[in-house]
Amino acid sequence: MGSDALVLGFDTSAAHCAAALLSGDRVLCLRAEEMGRGQAERLMPLLEEVLAEGGARWGDLNRIGTGVGPGNFTGIRISVSAARGLALALDIPAVGVSSFDAIGLEATGAYLPAVAAPREQVYIRPDGEEPKLVPIAEAEKLGLPLALPPAPEELALAIARVAARADVPAPAPAPLYIRPADAAPPREAPPVILDDDT
Repeated sequence: MGSDALVLGFDTSAAHCAAALLSGDRVLCLRAEEMGRGQAERLMPLLEEVLAEGGARWGDLNRIGTGVGPGNFTGIRISVSAARGLALALDIPAVGVSSFDAIGLEATGAYLPAVAAPREQVYIRPDGEEPKLVPIAEAEKLGLPLALPPAPEELALAIARVAARADVPAPAPAPLYIRPADAAPPREAPPVILDDDT
């Protein structure tokens, strides 16, 4: 990708709506709004505002980066759906970026990437392992400092930077859902037995 390629990154995986516009290494615009709900209605207008502030139009974009979680189920689907739709409409690549990869862009030294979860739990991705959901106390016992995602606007910027460096073509963005280790698999529905009279 060229040194002045235009990349739009955005994220709605938590109680925020955040976006960043990059031209190469230059940050053209950063925007974030805290919100517990309403991301579906706010995301596209926010992206249009970011583009306008950065002096760009949709057709100028070279790539899109979107946060894929872990985090809020509905929020993740909003970002992923928007990125897929925009990529298709604009005929440009969309890259899904996990919060773990966004954390890794700035973190230094030994650390454990972690994302806050409900009920005193965190999503973690220990080195060489699959991501998992564990109690905070269990994560702390692993002996590494927890590295949490940055503020929402910085998270969107990290997503844009990771997307700018990603190999393309990349798989279409997909939500990163992490179930607890003890979650029961879905059960099959019981068979339906029909009476002989039917």
